[in-house]
Amino acid sequence: MSGNITLLRGLTPAATEQEIYAAAQEYVRKVGGVSGLTSTTKPAVDKAVAAIAAATTQLLAELPDRRASEGEPPTRRRSRETVTEEAS
Repeated sequence: MSGNITLLRGLTPAATEQEIYAAAQEYVRKVGGVSGLTSTTKPAVDKAVAAIAAATTQLLAELPDRRASEGEPPTRRRSRETVTEEAS
């Protein structure tokens, strides 16, 4: 699976809406076998991503607290690396 689908529970700070949405997008792309969006596939993909992101947000809110995970999810590492590279 792609690096966007990662452990979101126990992050410090908590997973952002963008991280949850990215994970939902990757899940839908993998499960649906959709590599690119067309006018035919976009409505169904958008609806599924919204539903999965909402379910993920609810799940994370309802699960008990968890010890913070070690390391950063790939999306945070890439963001940090991009900022560091731009600052150089």
